[in-house]
Amino acid sequence: MGWLSSPILKCSANQAILATAVFIVTFANRAYFRNLVETFASSPWGHLHIGSLGLFLLCALILFLLIFSFRSLLKPALVFFLLVSAVSAYFMDTYKVMIDSGMIENVLATDRAEAVDLLSARLFIYLLLLWLLPSVVLGMTRIRQESAGGALLSRLKLAFVTMLLMTALVLISSAFYASFVREHKAIRYYMNPLAPVYAAYKAGKTLLAVDDAPLEVLGADAHTPGVDSDRELVIMVVGETARADRFSLNGYERQTNPQLEKESVVSFSQVDSCGTSTEVSVPCMFSVYGRLSFDGHDGHPTENVLDVLGHAGVNLLWRDNNSNSKGVADRIRNEDYRTPESNPDCDVECRDDGMLAGLQDYVDSQESGDILIILHQMGSHGPAYYKRYPPEFRKFVPDCESNQLQDCSEAEISNAYDNTILYTDYFLAQVIDFLRDNDDRFETAMLYASDHGESLGESGVYLHGLPYWIAPDEQTHVPVILWFGKNFDDVGLEALRQMRSESLSHDNIFHTLLGFFEISSGIYDGRKDLLQISRDRTGG
Repeated sequence: MGWLSSPILKCSANQAILATAVFIVTFANRAYFRNLVETFASSPWGHLHIGSLGLFLLCALILFLLIFSFRSLLKPALVFFLLVSAVSAYFMDTYKVMIDSGMIENVLATDRAEAVDLLSARLFIYLLLLWLLPSVVLGMTRIRQESAGGALLSRLKLAFVTMLLMTALVLISSAFYASFVREHKAIRYYMNPLAPVYAAYKAGKTLLAVDDAPLEVLGADAHTPGVDSDRELVIMVVGETARADRFSLNGYERQTNPQLEKESVVSFSQVDSCGTSTEVSVPCMFSVYGRLSFDGHDGHPTENVLDVLGHAGVNLLWRDNNSNSKGVADRIRNEDYRTPESNPDCDVECRDDGMLAGLQDYVDSQESGDILIILHQMGSHGPAYYKRYPPEFRKFVPDCESNQLQDCSEAEISNAYDNTILYTDYFLAQVIDFLRDNDDRFETAMLYASDHGESLGESGVYLHGLPYWIAPDEQTHVPVILWFGKNFDDVGLEALRQMRSESLSHDNIFHTLLGFFEISSGIYDGRKDLLQISRDRTGG
């Protein structure tokens, strides 16, 4: 690149750091200042506090960039952090998301198709203005050479003055800063690029810990009762990004479940998810550790409920039309249905109902033992909701036909999202029909549970992935549905229906799956098994 070898500007390393920090704070922290204004603008001295917190962020960023102020490292480091801040600003401004370690892990697990859905002209404008142009200016700037001693002294002076200013800011408004640290943790997630960098560090630390830790065996004593001569065939559908309040089964005014309403299903309307992202929720819902304990054990890999069922001799199959199983199905038969080579129902993307193709052949090939099949949906994954359903399911119109949700009205976004639920309703009805066709040979059942919900613009927030402690109900309130075939005995169906409005969570799934197959194991807790709870209430 010729401009790198032909500098037309000159500055010191300290000046380059100061200019970059001022640029990032001024132009890439719109979300940070928006939250500050919304929180403090109307309070006494509010604008002074906002200015103080802006200056504090500038000082913190200067100290951070000073770490990379070595002669050959400075320019590449500044260009890299300009890129991080530009991308982070785009997502925080466009979708109102926070970037924590969970969000970073979710990004790392994003496949190519999901990444393409997030590309837009707006993203390229952010990259042009917040990364490419300042990087070009940096490339055209010559950093003045200093002796080693002079450079060290210069950096120390800047660091000292910066820390002195930060100390003064805190001392002048010590009560305010104490309150800010305790009461407004959420705003700190918008400090760009410091929050994204710290989140990446935490995510990397967790992933490395998982890679190094040995797998802990779980439920090695699992077995089925010797008197159980009936074979079970259960299909669990892992939904994607479905909200409980958008299911007409749960009282939504639109008829988004016309097929399921014809079936004898039990729809639980008050279920909390394990997390707000697929990366967290899918492993958590299959884990023996509930939501409150899962974070403490995700750095220590442990077998999940599928492993326990495998120890008991259950035949297991995972079919995926999403990114992947997030490690849940690594030790069982795993089939990818995201391409036309395996999925016969593909147009703009491969459809969920294609996962049923050839499934009867698999069932017929299992000559003995119970069977659990897991179907992982693409479901309602955003922001390109319009891709998630075939044209014949475009019932609610006008629908948003863009992945740029800010370019669509709230009604258009809502219509597109509801169409995805309508298609999920059709898919689940197809699963039930498949199971019904096998009723004479098996005790059949279906369990549907979405991984997390979705924000559709409520309070200006879109998509999902907010830290759980601050996430709205739209991101954590998920649908769970049960269906049983004619031969599935003693399930206490009426008692289950009476539980449909009770507070439940993904914590129930581990033990309910074991309960489907009547698994005996020290790891099983009948108090969390929905089937056993219903039997206990009916005296079964």
